[in-house]
Amino acid sequence: MATVSLEQIRKVYPNGHVGVEEASFAIKDGELLVLVGPSGCGKTTLLRMIAGLESISSGTLRIDGHVVNDVAPKDRDVAMVFQNYALYPHMTVAENLGFGLQLRGKPKDEIARRVHDAARLLELEHRLDARPAALSGGQRQRVALGRALVREPKVFLLDEPLSNLDAKLRLNMRVELARLHRQLGTTTIYVTHDQVEAMTLGERIVVLDGGRIQQIDTPMNLYLRPANLFVAGFLGSPAMNLLRGKLHRENGWQLILPNAAFFPLGALPAQGTAVETWNGREIVLGVRPEDLQPIEPHAAALEAQVEVIEPVGNEVFLNLRFGDQRIVSRVSPQQIPASSGSLHLGFHSDRLHFFDAESGARIA
Repeated sequence: MATVSLEQIRKVYPNGHVGVEEASFAIKDGELLVLVGPSGCGKTTLLRMIAGLESISSGTLRIDGHVVNDVAPKDRDVAMVFQNYALYPHMTVAENLGFGLQLRGKPKDEIARRVHDAARLLELEHRLDARPAALSGGQRQRVALGRALVREPKVFLLDEPLSNLDAKLRLNMRVELARLHRQLGTTTIYVTHDQVEAMTLGERIVVLDGGRIQQIDTPMNLYLRPANLFVAGFLGSPAMNLLRGKLHRENGWQLILPNAAFFPLGALPAQGTAVETWNGREIVLGVRPEDLQPIEPHAAALEAQVEVIEPVGNEVFLNLRFGDQRIVSRVSPQQIPASSGSLHLGFHSDRLHFFDAESGARIA
């Protein structure tokens, strides 16, 4: 196990494109840290720089306190699992698992021991004599993981390892990965564009966009206190409702929307002090779908038109129109309204989020 430290890591390509801009964070010994963001945000580039597969333009990378900027990938004691399984089709599972150790000149008895231990851990013991073509997608992914496990590296690097699996297999493998990490305790850096994977696997999450780190925090802190509009809109499914308008205080707070509709905000007990200086200025209001709930009509209620109802089993998504804005409410199946008409909604004022309309930063 090891610590990994990045200090102002930067990647600039020959054409001038900046892939990663001054990334700085530290991964604790035994931590599972997730890099998440949309395609092209720099997360895989960052992982490949840690692995030594991409050169570092500037900054310092340390593994266990040692600077490894110019250390060859094979000498960094890291193991990487790629998006594609990259298994040797002519080799059995056992041969695929042990091939890397064979190349390193490890004794046969040690290779056999490590292969057996990895196969037992990944429940592949009964498939050791099979070739990749005879395996399911989930089993192939486990072989790819096992090939990294037998190395017994200081750091695991996983680059979207579940993206080729169907939804059910992804769920099963996600649980297996979490179980493996608890058992092994190896420092792990996991790249994904899937926010559900990020939220369920990561002890901490690094959110990236456009090569820049937007926020680093625990999954729930990211969800409950997003640092900016990008994080607020990226994490959460359905996404946070974001309404742009002018904040106005008159018999309680209101958000005046561009079409002259207003969103009644009430007394704002928790954020009143923080937003006081924003009276009369443009902001972006954020409210999570689960915090927008149907209520009995009254003066402070928000009235919206029901457009589309999406029942997904244990919950229902209500797609609504409020003025020119589209908003979503997440409710229980017992709260399904009529398929058309208006609906009155209420919310807890201490669960509202406020952002600077210009910079996108959270108003705290």
